[in-house]
Amino acid sequence: MKRIYLIGLLAALVLVAACGKQNKQETDNHGAHGGQSQVASPSASSAGEHGEAHGEKHASETKKLETNAVWKWSEETLKSRENTLITVQIHDMDGKVIEEFDINHEKKLHLIAVSKDLSYFDHIHPEYKGNGHFEITTSFPSGGDYKLFADYIPTGGSATTKSEWIKVEGLAAEQVPIKPSDEHSVIVDGVEITLENNHPEAGKEIELNFKLSDAKSKDPITDLEPYLGAVGHVVILSEDTEQYLHVHPMEEKAKGPDAKFMTTFPNTGVYKIWGQFQRNGKTFISPFVVEVK
Repeated sequence: MKRIYLIGLLAALVLVAACGKQNKQETDNHGAHGGQSQVASPSASSAGEHGEAHGEKHASETKKLETNAVWKWSEETLKSRENTLITVQIHDMDGKVIEEFDINHEKKLHLIAVSKDLSYFDHIHPEYKGNGHFEITTSFPSGGDYKLFADYIPTGGSATTKSEWIKVEGLAAEQVPIKPSDEHSVIVDGVEITLENNHPEAGKEIELNFKLSDAKSKDPITDLEPYLGAVGHVVILSEDTEQYLHVHPMEEKAKGPDAKFMTTFPNTGVYKIWGQFQRNGKTFISPFVVEVK
């Protein structure tokens, strides 16, 4: 009887051990299944991927705010020598109005206008009316094609340039071929401006040094006045107007005789350079044409 009892007790112990092992396996399997469900479940997977993708997109938008410009004119047909109201509306790529802009050299937007042959150049500043809306009244000297460049920095974004071609009716001026300057100096309003280091190479940083002196006495000019908060500004355009560079000085508080600018020409070809300076309350422009090798 005692032997039977011992056998029964031993069998019970074996059964209990087997059940414990089975329960442990079920627990382990349930844990593994639970982890797989968390990955494979459509709702869990979508939530995880959506959250990560949204985070990446948001970070990208923070780094670079892309915008667009809508141009309008007060007259259906633009005519030379007649005032025209030009408006520029800035919005993001979804059509939402951009309301805030950084001040860039005393202005929220710089507007550059050039003729197709680059013989005409103007640098003006539309007034900001709010809600991404800029406007200015201006005129064009002759008939022909002109290209406008809007240069601005949306708050939270980077420096942006948007352009638009316009056609102006009227007597067209004689087209001036653009070719590299034979002379390294020009005289404007009694000031001789010499462009040094005017043999740039594409893709290489170059220092453009404008040296200014009195055209008659040859004495160095040392009384340049701040123009838009700096000793001067330089705008550069490729011959086809596709490459646009707006360059600011290395030493903004310089007064001459040197005005130095650092830039990089993106491609080979012919470029026109306009240096803008101010003296005795008057702004003057010194044009140069260079060939980039």
